[in-house]
Amino acid sequence: MDDELDVSKFSSSVWKKILKIILKQKWLLISMMLVMACVALLDVLTPYLMSKTIVVFFGENPDFSLKYQYLLYFVIIAVLYMILIFSFIYLAGKLEVYTADKLRQETFVRLQELSFSYYDKTQAGWIMARLTSDSRKLAEIISWGMIDFIWGLATMSGILVMLYITFWRLALIVTALVPIILIFSTLYRKVMLNAQRKVRKTNSQITGSFNESFLGAKTTKTLVLEDKQNKEFTDLCFDMKKKSVRAAVKSAIFFPTILIIAYIGVGLTYRFGAGFVMGEFAGLIITADVLFLFLDYTTMFFEPVMNISRFFAELQQAQASAERIVSLIETKPDIVDRDDVIKIYGDILNPKPENYEKLIGDIEFNHVDFGYNEKGLILKDFNLKVKAGTSVALVGATGSGKSTIVNLLCRFYEPTKGEILIDGKDYRNRSIGWLHSNLGYVLQTPHLFNGSIKDNVLYGKKDATIEEVMEALRIVRADEVVKKLDDGIDTQVGEGGNKLSIGEKQLISFARAIVKDPSILILDEATSSIDTETEVLIQDAINKVMKGRTTFIVAHRLSTIINSDLILVIMDGEIKEAGTHSELLALKGEYYNLYKNQFINEKMDNMIS
Repeated sequence: MDDELDVSKFSSSVWKKILKIILKQKWLLISMMLVMACVALLDVLTPYLMSKTIVVFFGENPDFSLKYQYLLYFVIIAVLYMILIFSFIYLAGKLEVYTADKLRQETFVRLQELSFSYYDKTQAGWIMARLTSDSRKLAEIISWGMIDFIWGLATMSGILVMLYITFWRLALIVTALVPIILIFSTLYRKVMLNAQRKVRKTNSQITGSFNESFLGAKTTKTLVLEDKQNKEFTDLCFDMKKKSVRAAVKSAIFFPTILIIAYIGVGLTYRFGAGFVMGEFAGLIITADVLFLFLDYTTMFFEPVMNISRFFAELQQAQASAERIVSLIETKPDIVDRDDVIKIYGDILNPKPENYEKLIGDIEFNHVDFGYNEKGLILKDFNLKVKAGTSVALVGATGSGKSTIVNLLCRFYEPTKGEILIDGKDYRNRSIGWLHSNLGYVLQTPHLFNGSIKDNVLYGKKDATIEEVMEALRIVRADEVVKKLDDGIDTQVGEGGNKLSIGEKQLISFARAIVKDPSILILDEATSSIDTETEVLIQDAINKVMKGRTTFIVAHRLSTIINSDLILVIMDGEIKEAGTHSELLALKGEYYNLYKNQFINEKMDNMIS
């Protein structure tokens, strides 16, 4: 996804979108602007007060009777600086936290709304980088950079006003250098932006590598891939270091160049200012205190110029982060409900369950075409009718279309042609939330959330009682596992459930699906991760749970589906054979061959073991 970003230009539209998020806290921005305007005012008045001090105490007629008055002025300025500095540090820190929080919230909300297909195509590391390093970096640059920008702009404006009021001829020298700095900054920012985008892209790859290494730690160990993984990660880090150094060098060239231009202005002010003091230019004369004021203001003037230049340079660096966050926030889900459907049923984050009709479980695929991409169709003119309460098993080779049928049924994807009817109505006429609230789904690779066993079962039904939780565990024979644990249902399962065995995790995921009391139950290779002994324990429970529910089972172990009401042999997206276990064996076709070969292999494995 990084490759799709344009590296050639600065995008103001991206920053407008980020600014909309910040403007939700207008009072914070207004407060910052007022505080920094006051700081700038003090910065401008202090040199003026100093020049007046020189005249009063070191001029031709010094007046030391005013010493306490001027001392009071400086004390007041010091106290005001203390208050204002505390205020802008507090406000900038608050804006940084608020911005990071809002960016993460809006990004996470969008992640909840995005379709299943998005996660199929997007690396986890890319998403993690958006929620962590990118949002943090962006919030930091926006908050503290805005402080520099507001102060710099106000200070520059105040100094220019004072310079022109005091002696406009010298003020022209300073003014003439401003467009030179702006032109240089504009030309150079493309170079810096391109360099920073490359750094952020590599950073996303490193985050993805971290994530992959954590998730695949066991595979890495068993395949002895530590050296290979380490080399690949080292190469990524070296690439990151190389690109970061290049970006730093380019940034390092920028600021000294601005500084050189600034001090050219200071030098010219010294030269011409001294000439005016001595009356070299057409007899025009300025006093020493005015020259002091000019030199002080000229030196001061280029500090805010540097700060503003730094702010824009940091915006170049942050644009890569901003683009990625905005692109994620603005990503549209592939599967969405129509406006009229949302009006009745609500959306994913704001459902209206009180309007949900009861789902009976009659399912029909009516002339369905579907393909994951433009290369070809997985299903073509696919038709299937299933009555409520029927258990349907899908068997076939990998890539035959079994999981595609289930994904379409769950509305993780939608048909490119044709329709899927649930209880006689196209399921697009009801909401995604309505369908998913009536689904129970058990995956091949069980995933548990970090928390207790009870918490994980309650994800299936938030308002379930302890009795319902225990009943769900008992139905799938997981209560025996729970009894052996010291903390029972309050046992912490760890991240991803890694404190439990795969079989135990699968049992808990079964209970989570069952406590929901779904009208449609999906078992996607659900027993493939369970050992034979555990499989025997829960097979009877599965048969009981399937009664009264429409159940789709995707299975490689044919022994687990022999009691299914309907077995479909899927080949190249088509139904090649359909019937019960005994009917298909009698046909002596594809199912017969699959069953025979698997039966022989299992017998041989048992004899060897």
